[in-house]
Amino acid sequence: MQLRITHDTRYRYWPATGRALHMVHLKPPSTRCQQRIDYQLNISPHPVVLQETLDVFGNTRGFFEIDQSHEFLLVRASSLVHTQAPSPVQSQMSWEAARDAFVYHADIEWHPAAEYVYPSIYVHPGAAFAEYALPSFTAGRPLIDAARDLMHRIYTEFTYDANGTEISTPPAEALKNRHGVCQDFSQVMLACLRSLGLPARYVSGYLLTQPPPGMPRLVGSDASHAWVSVFLPDVAAQNGGDGWYDLCPTNHRDGWGTPGDDYVRLAVGRDYFDISPMRGVIHGSGHHELSVGVTVEPFDGSSLADTSIVHP
Repeated sequence: MQLRITHDTRYRYWPATGRALHMVHLKPPSTRCQQRIDYQLNISPHPVVLQETLDVFGNTRGFFEIDQSHEFLLVRASSLVHTQAPSPVQSQMSWEAARDAFVYHADIEWHPAAEYVYPSIYVHPGAAFAEYALPSFTAGRPLIDAARDLMHRIYTEFTYDANGTEISTPPAEALKNRHGVCQDFSQVMLACLRSLGLPARYVSGYLLTQPPPGMPRLVGSDASHAWVSVFLPDVAAQNGGDGWYDLCPTNHRDGWGTPGDDYVRLAVGRDYFDISPMRGVIHGSGHHELSVGVTVEPFDGSSLADTSIVHP
């Protein structure tokens, strides 16, 4: 499947702001399950500096600087990505064996997945998360089956509520209230897995949504998405280290490397803080208004996305 994504971030400032420095995670990577065909980042006002680097997690992040007074800022990321469905995978390693593989010993060889066992800015493992997870993690159960069951329970026991939480809502609160959005469901699942000593990472990206029958696709009506990857050591050993298995508790979808060919990965990190789509620092201005619009649509090959900038 080929998917075209347009991700618009708009800021309005009053009074006008002066110098601004921003960092973005908006460039989809090429992976085993997706290939980036095209990517353009358009910014208005035009930045004096725009560069890309790799972060510690292997994501592409962009930096830009604006050195003129401005009342509006528009950042438009336009991507074209070819996706494919996940391949079947077999995993029989018990969750206890996977946990024990990451227990620290003085002579143990460091593994990159160990980065995702420990607490992070937003995800703090604890007894409440372990207690919630344990009914899925019975003795000797394969990790892949236990993780799928945990995903299923979050999907069925939590209520999607677009207005019930904020970016800063702690996973402990989302667990207690049993509602939230994809970010909350994913960070609750991360806290559950890490509370049992299992490596799990946060994945940001997009999901193709279908409009109601007979209705046109609305521009800007979609949103960025989030899900979880858990590390399967036996799958990694059989596939050159590629052992990340994706699970989406919001939609009850899972697969090796992607939950499905209607998903596009943007970045991976310990939680939302590591890979927020855009953040930065501005000089001046006392107030601001933010709006974000995302459009994900099938691409028929007739033309690339119109990336021209229209004044906000």
